Amino acid sequence: MNQIANDEFEAFKKVHDALQPLDDEARSRVVNSVVTLLAIDAHVQSTLEVDEDIDDGAAQTSTIDAAKGSQTFASFAELHAAANPTTNGNKALVAGYWLQVCQDNDSFTSQSANKELTHLGHKIANITAALDPLRSAKPALVLQLKKSGTSRQARKTYKLSDAGVRRVQEMIGG
Repeated sequence: MNQIANDEFEAFKKVHDALQPLDDEARSRVVNSVVTLLAIDAHVQSTLEVDEDIDDGAAQTSTIDAAKGSQTFASFAELHAAANPTTNGNKALVAGYWLQVCQDNDSFTSQSANKELTHLGHKIANITAALDPLRSAKPALVLQLKKSGTSRQARKTYKLSDAGVRRVQEMIGG
């Protein structure tokens, strides 16, 4: 292993060991603080829509930002009808789209997504189980941002990835 790779691996190990005992919120605070302190460009390339004609210095627009300007729905019922999701995972994905994109939020909770589905008569018995395959898909359609509590029934906060937004847009024909 070359010296640079060895140094990077050692740094990774130290960071991992330092963050391991902390809860998810504390980890996020520490990582965000270090990124800010060291002025690290922390953009993840795979979550951005890349336009080859854009200059390196120009801002790139994410799919989520673009979706906010696209087709709008007056209610979750209209979005659900347009998307016509058939699986629990797709129902949860559409509910997340409603809460995050249509309602202009940064994230959504599993409880709020299931509440929207419940109002339409589509309650999911285990919303977390419906979201897990979306998290483990390649690319991930949903990202878990945090977990409040230590039990398996803890409240979880999620965010749709750009791939998740695109999937819902395909479902609604957009």
